[in-house]
Amino acid sequence: MSKPIRVLIADDHAIVRQGLRQILSDTPDLTVAGEAENGVQAVNMVRTGEWDVVLMDVSMPDRNGIDALKLIKKEFPRLPVLILSMYPEEQYAIRALKAGAAGYLTKQSAPELLVTAIRQVASGKKYVSPSLAEELANAIGDDSERPAHEKLSDREYQTLCMIASGKTPTEIAEALNLSVKTVSVYRARLLEKMNLRNNAELTHYGLKHGLAE
Repeated sequence: MSKPIRVLIADDHAIVRQGLRQILSDTPDLTVAGEAENGVQAVNMVRTGEWDVVLMDVSMPDRNGIDALKLIKKEFPRLPVLILSMYPEEQYAIRALKAGAAGYLTKQSAPELLVTAIRQVASGKKYVSPSLAEELANAIGDDSERPAHEKLSDREYQTLCMIASGKTPTEIAEALNLSVKTVSVYRARLLEKMNLRNNAELTHYGLKHGLAE
């Protein structure tokens, strides 16, 4: 019998980690070999352990999932990272895949889908849902047809989502581990890129496109 797939779970919610561990423990060819509760810990565990798949949340303290993903892929390009998020696919999936994720799954997905996705990325393939595959195909099309927020950098995009959710610059700075001044720079850049004038217009845009957290 081949060795089980060793999975590292990275999620800041203990209940979520326990639930994932339960799902995977019922599957003989998968084993949860470690847990991380934030992005920094996840990166450190990847550096010091042996893993077949990293299952990682997008929204975590200290270092969010996208930042941790980029670091892991830079140092361990062959290690598949499967992003599991509470955010709908249209918010973060394409960004995660561009950053090097092997797949993207929402936390609303059925447990059997999670098992399928882990097996698939562990075998060296990508995992995307049918709806995400369609979105990816559309994203390859004419650049001018893409919504304005898709042209933002990851940090600008995160700032947009948080402003649309009503967070203050101080709250955004704490969540992204940045200075308030840097957040202001990102805000100014995204206003310019999106041809918007103020936070009210940003919030309206974010709500209209379902970007509020």
